[in-house]
Amino acid sequence: MRIDISLEVVVYRTGSGTEPVRKWLRGLDRDDKRAIGSDIKTVQYGWPIGMPVVRKLDTGLWELRSRLDQRISRILFTVHGDTMVLLHGLIKKSQKTPKEDLQLAKDRKANLEK
Repeated sequence: MRIDISLEVVVYRTGSGTEPVRKWLRGLDRDDKRAIGSDIKTVQYGWPIGMPVVRKLDTGLWELRSRLDQRISRILFTVHGDTMVLLHGLIKKSQKTPKEDLQLAKDRKANLEK
């Protein structure tokens, strides 16, 4: 039996108080924000969820996969209890998630666990 839970969604905050994912989202156009927001809501109210919306990248690390007009975005996130923490956002330019972006999300996830 599958039990869906509703997640609270928060953005990662650095030690200096900045919120990189929120800043990244603000730089996108309205239609892109709407598409990504819809996908976040799908995960928020349908967790756990798999492909094509969410793909597991590593232990406790997933990517939210959003199709935009002519582009593809990813938000790398983790789930702590009933909270979805948005760690990093990017527009993909290649098939594979760049190592630097993956490492940044892993580092931010590690900071949460301290």
